[in-house]
Amino acid sequence: MISSVRGTAVHVDAESVVVEVGGVGLSVAVTTQVARSTHIGQAITLHTNLIVREDALSLFGFESRDELQVFTQLLGVTGVGPKSALGILSTLTVAQIADAIAGDDDAPFRRVSGIGPKTAKLIVVQLAGKVHASHAGAASRSGSPVAVSSQVVLALIGLGWSERIASEAVESVVAEAGDADRVSVPALLRLTLAVLGPARKEPVGG
Repeated sequence: MISSVRGTAVHVDAESVVVEVGGVGLSVAVTTQVARSTHIGQAITLHTNLIVREDALSLFGFESRDELQVFTQLLGVTGVGPKSALGILSTLTVAQIADAIAGDDDAPFRRVSGIGPKTAKLIVVQLAGKVHASHAGAASRSGSPVAVSSQVVLALIGLGWSERIASEAVESVVAEAGDADRVSVPALLRLTLAVLGPARKEPVGG
């Protein structure tokens, strides 16, 4: 079992990252947040699950062990395959998943592309008591750097900056920020806005 990979990102697309480890490029399917926040040449560590099928070996990677554990638990739900489980974690945080299951609320899962009402209900029923509240607590106290950066980029785009400028600014600030600021959306947004300044704001697509 390949439980983690650490190396350099040599290719990134919307659904996967190719991580070069010891001269070997491993294609890892990742969440939307990881794909958006990973750049070619960047050092990256992913916690992984290797799915073995008759015709393929597929790696699915996550930034945190909590995400990996929830992914594994989702695979145990009737009707949920690896791509669907990845889609859920691309749409919902671990905290949101834990809260929905604890509250017997299948609505968040029905909003995930490819998850129908029956499967959404099965997720809540079959994972009841398995996705523990500690996951939600940990996620709410400290978000993953990749997820936080992605949220800040989206916030900046909403404020009028182009995606390119927002991404570059966040990446620059993350490189200099302290550990606490890297995992706090308000702190990272404040620091990035201070760097950008009103004079550099430009319309989306400008």
